[in-house]
Amino acid sequence: MNRTFTLLLVIAMVTGIAAGLISHQYLTPDQTKSLAGGLGIVTTVFLRLIKMIIAPLVFSTLVAGIAHMEDAAAIGRVGAKAIAWFILASLVSLSLGLVMVHLFQPGIGLTLTNEASNTAVSASSLTLSEFIEHLVPRSIAEAMANNEILQIVVFSCFVGTAIVATKDRAPAVLALVEQIAAIMLKITGYVMLLAPLVVFAALASTVATQGAGILATYAKFVGGFYVALLMLWVLLLAVAALLMRGSLNPLLGAIREPVLLAFSTASSEAAYPKLLENLQKIGLPRQIVSFVLPLGYSFNLDGSMMYCTFATLFIAQLYHIDLSLGQQITLLLLMMVTSKGMAGVPRASLVVIAAALPYFHLPEAGLLMVLAVDHLLDMGRSGTNIVGNSVACVVLRAWDGANERATAPT
Repeated sequence: MNRTFTLLLVIAMVTGIAAGLISHQYLTPDQTKSLAGGLGIVTTVFLRLIKMIIAPLVFSTLVAGIAHMEDAAAIGRVGAKAIAWFILASLVSLSLGLVMVHLFQPGIGLTLTNEASNTAVSASSLTLSEFIEHLVPRSIAEAMANNEILQIVVFSCFVGTAIVATKDRAPAVLALVEQIAAIMLKITGYVMLLAPLVVFAALASTVATQGAGILATYAKFVGGFYVALLMLWVLLLAVAALLMRGSLNPLLGAIREPVLLAFSTASSEAAYPKLLENLQKIGLPRQIVSFVLPLGYSFNLDGSMMYCTFATLFIAQLYHIDLSLGQQITLLLLMMVTSKGMAGVPRASLVVIAAALPYFHLPEAGLLMVLAVDHLLDMGRSGTNIVGNSVACVVLRAWDGANERATAPT
């Protein structure tokens, strides 16, 4: 099924580009506009479906994720250190994505316009007090109806924390939330089945109206992101080399096959069994690997985290919208929170990006621009997620081992 879906996406990309180039060459401007309008029905429906699932998906996955954090805390020392490392790695990944997208500026050069871009200035004029007030929802129903993602996050944090603090952990409520999350994941899977059709429509419409120049922008976007991933690999493996005293060969040998598997299938989960086996073969303790990997698959997806900030700023560049430093920091922290617990969501990065766009008054149509090449990028970020979680196991082995040596009796 996964290979068939991948093939459909590739076919959609090729035929969409071809149809767009032919339309741009042989149709009149009015005919091109009419064609784009017709294809826009497909893309508009897809965007509305994405918006439909954001609020319940973020709420249910975040509440369930926070509620289950109690399990990690019960494990004690290793659990606390794992969470600390995941937070640090996530901040580094998100920040590197911000830096690299500013360095490459892949979205500069096109002239895309959207009504939403005219409201961007008002977002940066918010005072600190207004921003803090805006964080707290007057009504969770109102926040969900308006897809106010930060307000939903605040409410979800309160609910998740309260569940953990409850004596019996509110099993009925937690079970309901988990069932809602499972249902929303299934609905998300249904929505993502439309991806090949939407990729065709988005590429055909964009290339028809923009011409072949858009292909250079896509090449710059894909190339820039892979260079950013390479930089992240260098940082992560440098940490591993330091902790392994320069001997990276065992780790590289252990992750080579899982990384290739994740890259070829665009799925980190596909490589999990082999990664679990190989890391233990090179001497990493079973109790570390068997704990860090499952937790890391939910909280330490470094490649996906980088993609969230890289792609969002790419969309802002496409529409010539400048986000202030404060807005970019807010974006970083927002994605840090909303991405947690969404590892099982198909194309989870797209959902996280879609949730952030309205808050920063970025055009929702920009999501279609990244969707067109998302599969190519998903391959790279899936492989990077494997590297990030493998390095996390090395870090936790060294960190926990150092603690044991420091506290051992002499």
